[in-house]
Amino acid sequence: MQDGEHRQNQGWCEALYDAKASELILYGRALGLSHVEAEDVLQETFIALLKLTGEPNEPEHYCIRSFRNRALNFRRSMWRRLTRELESARWFERESVESPAEAKAVRCLRDLPAEQREVIVLKVWHQYTFEKIGELLDVSPNTVAGRYRYGMQKLKLCLKGETHEQLESIGNATARLDTASPLA
Repeated sequence: MQDGEHRQNQGWCEALYDAKASELILYGRALGLSHVEAEDVLQETFIALLKLTGEPNEPEHYCIRSFRNRALNFRRSMWRRLTRELESARWFERESVESPAEAKAVRCLRDLPAEQREVIVLKVWHQYTFEKIGELLDVSPNTVAGRYRYGMQKLKLCLKGETHEQLESIGNATARLDTASPLA
């Protein structure tokens, strides 16, 4: 690769990293990785992206798909699985004290089935459409919508006493806890 091409490749990768790194860490957490493991997978993903000869057609989609594949492969390791299970009580690592409502929301999200948790994180924090999530996960948009709807219903039940219209602040991200409208 020529020096000019290398700098151009670094440019789009750097912009993508700046835009998506923190979201990918959260996504890794939703996939069952510890914070440190998610950071490792993020680094591996961007090292691989920097080795590409050019920018992919859909860099963000390519990046998230690549991150997901690496995260799933990473999880398959037996030693890392044992570490992850021991650390599951600390799903979100935080430096500051969280409010009781935040702690309850994190606990409710953590207790969802992995497929529902993954879809909710991609929909709420990554702002992906059901179609994009379906492409990423190799399932139909209707399956994605169902996972989202059922997951949100479980969150509402878990958070009972709080209005589903209420905005819940989780860290720096804000999520509207409401059900998805049906696909057209």
